[in-house]
Amino acid sequence: MNKRVFSFAALWEVFWTACKLGVTSFGGPIAHIGYFRDEYVVRRQWLNERAFADLVTLCQFLPGPASSQLGMAIGVNRAGIAGAIAAWLGFTLPSAMLMVAFAYGADILSVSDAGWLQGLKLAAVAIVAQAVWSMSRTLAPDRLRGTLALGAAGIAILVPGMYGQLLPLVLCAVIGLLLLKPQEESVQPEKNHLPQPIGRVLAGSMLMLFFLLLLVLPIISRWTGASLLSFIDGIYRAGSLVFGGGHVVLPMLEAEFLGTGAGQLTNDQFMSGYGAVQAVPGPLFTFAAYIGAALQQGPMRIVYAGIALIAIFLPSFLLVIGALPFWEALKQNKAAQAALRGINAGIVGILLAALYDPIFVDTVSTSIQFVFVIVLFIFIQLWKRPPWQAVLLAAIAGLLFL
Repeated sequence: MNKRVFSFAALWEVFWTACKLGVTSFGGPIAHIGYFRDEYVVRRQWLNERAFADLVTLCQFLPGPASSQLGMAIGVNRAGIAGAIAAWLGFTLPSAMLMVAFAYGADILSVSDAGWLQGLKLAAVAIVAQAVWSMSRTLAPDRLRGTLALGAAGIAILVPGMYGQLLPLVLCAVIGLLLLKPQEESVQPEKNHLPQPIGRVLAGSMLMLFFLLLLVLPIISRWTGASLLSFIDGIYRAGSLVFGGGHVVLPMLEAEFLGTGAGQLTNDQFMSGYGAVQAVPGPLFTFAAYIGAALQQGPMRIVYAGIALIAIFLPSFLLVIGALPFWEALKQNKAAQAALRGINAGIVGILLAALYDPIFVDTVSTSIQFVFVIVLFIFIQLWKRPPWQAVLLAAIAGLLFL
């Protein structure tokens, strides 16, 4: 192994490079991957095109935020496990600090009736609608997968809460395993061209820890009744079970934290935060930091924001470290590929259900608001404008006439 893996200079280089990307990477995970390729492959030449493409495939295969996982994987190959942490911190902190600042600002300004707040909520409707549209064309393009997507949406609407999200994903995985064929190009044998600084024993331990936390946290939180453990469990579970990128984390977090009781966010708080996260660079998963800050008062706001940030990204870290040494074998597994294609179709349905309730039902109440959502959708989908521009336009329109 190269000695620079353990050097402070290598860690600082990884952190600083990721930090610059965290400040400038607008546009969501697909755009982030383009920024990463330009920086890591073209400019710095830390890895070649084939290695980069292989890491992208791995991160699309795993649940969690694909762009953040890609940064972690590149950090691992540059500077070991510490490099993964440095890459995550650099890419995540700018967006997280902006979202915590938004939580403070929204609270100080008492924005429950602000026009720009309604604009942010309408922008979130258009952005999620565009995500559903785009994902359906890629992940549910044929009759069978389209049926799986719509069936998953129906179950998610009829069965509220966490089980309405998990049940359709399990069913879609089983149906995909039985009826869907893996993509031929994804199972072709290919020579290993990625360095492997992680040993299989350590990787196996990380995978075991991932599943252990997923199983034990809900049991301990219910047994103890501790609000902090319940908070960590909800955030960690959302980060563990999200396939398809940052937009899909919305229904998971909505099921956990949207309501009227203690430890719950109002619809205004939830939707304005989701709108705001579209306007900042970096990963959408930093929405969790906003949730942590919005749920608390005083100095505990920063503490809970930090806990939420770690809890939602920890599954991704454990999975990336755990999967890297086994990826060459896993990507040849036809059963895993077929099940994943079914899950991806189900993801489209779950996001469609979230688009209907709570996003559309609780946000769009007048004809002019519905028309404005259509305008924003056209702005993003047909005119190919980045989401942050739609958010800015919506905030200004909210101030003027909404």
